[in-house]
Amino acid sequence: MKTFSDFDSRMMRRALELAAGGRFTTAPNPNVGCVIAKGEKVIGEGFHFRAGEPHAEVHALRQAGERAKGATAYVTLEPCSHYGRTPPCAEALINIGVSRVVCAMVDPNPQVAGRGIKMLEDAGIQVDVGLYSAEAEALNPGFIKKMHSGMPYVQLKLAASLDGRTALANGESKWITGPDARSDVQVFRAMSSAILSTSATVLADDPSLNVRWEQLPESVQKDYQKANLHQPVRAIIDSQNRVKPHHQLFSLPGKVVLLRTQQGTEDWGDEVEQLIVPGSSEGIDLTAALKVLAENGLHHIWVEAGASLAGSLVEQNLVDELILYQAPKLMGADSRSLIAIRGLTAMSEVPELNISDVTLVGRDIRIRAIPV
Repeated sequence: MKTFSDFDSRMMRRALELAAGGRFTTAPNPNVGCVIAKGEKVIGEGFHFRAGEPHAEVHALRQAGERAKGATAYVTLEPCSHYGRTPPCAEALINIGVSRVVCAMVDPNPQVAGRGIKMLEDAGIQVDVGLYSAEAEALNPGFIKKMHSGMPYVQLKLAASLDGRTALANGESKWITGPDARSDVQVFRAMSSAILSTSATVLADDPSLNVRWEQLPESVQKDYQKANLHQPVRAIIDSQNRVKPHHQLFSLPGKVVLLRTQQGTEDWGDEVEQLIVPGSSEGIDLTAALKVLAENGLHHIWVEAGASLAGSLVEQNLVDELILYQAPKLMGADSRSLIAIRGLTAMSEVPELNISDVTLVGRDIRIRAIPV
């Protein structure tokens, strides 16, 4: 097993920090960071900011200049080997003459998948792989899952009282959670490539389902300009073509995708796309719907919807992570339940979760859990 020095570890940790700088802007591309060091001195740093713009290695090489000859490049993802919207980064590293490249992980993209490493090694460059690979994978769950399975990474957001209720019997639900939790939700929305909901939610609440700059934490506002913030696609399951142009989400900037079983005749304009998905007994084939979203570059899905969609996604094993906000409130037995999972008759059938994190967010509790 390859051993890495303390200096290697420090440099890769810095590359991971840099990569996280693109988490609100890079979709559908992965978050990647790069540090170039010569001896014990950092001579270049960079991260990928937006699709179509220079990759992390290019930013770091520009900063390093000719000093990069004979240096070591630390990259959180294998340098690309193909021509896309930008030239291959492996070629740039070869041309400048680095002597060593340390990669956190191999790129799962079939267009790369070891080819970048081979290009570097064929050019006589030492390549070492595997330093902080788990941390690098955690930066890009949607990109990695799409490349491995063709499906997106799905986060299901839930909010409830301590007794597991989401709305009063009359439908009133604003606000169960406090402002800190709602600000936290905006961060998760901003990191996703699409926010998935249903026509039932649109008809009942007329939501905007966008990222609200003014609700983001000050730490995010400090590091990003409002104009650079990525607005995720709003994806609406609308099997019966009930959503209409007068709903609020169509009046806001950004793209909307309608997942339907048949084409509608409404005049939507350029920012709305209808994607046709096979139907099912419950209205729409959820597996097919998620696969279509992934095929359209939407690799990381944040779900905000009612109990029915939440239950269906869990029942069909389509959820990668649940994020539950619990408010210190009790709403009573006649209030609406959190999630509609039907037909359970034995404890062996009950879905189980591994809780990965519990955090106090303002007065609310945020639980992150992975389905077993």
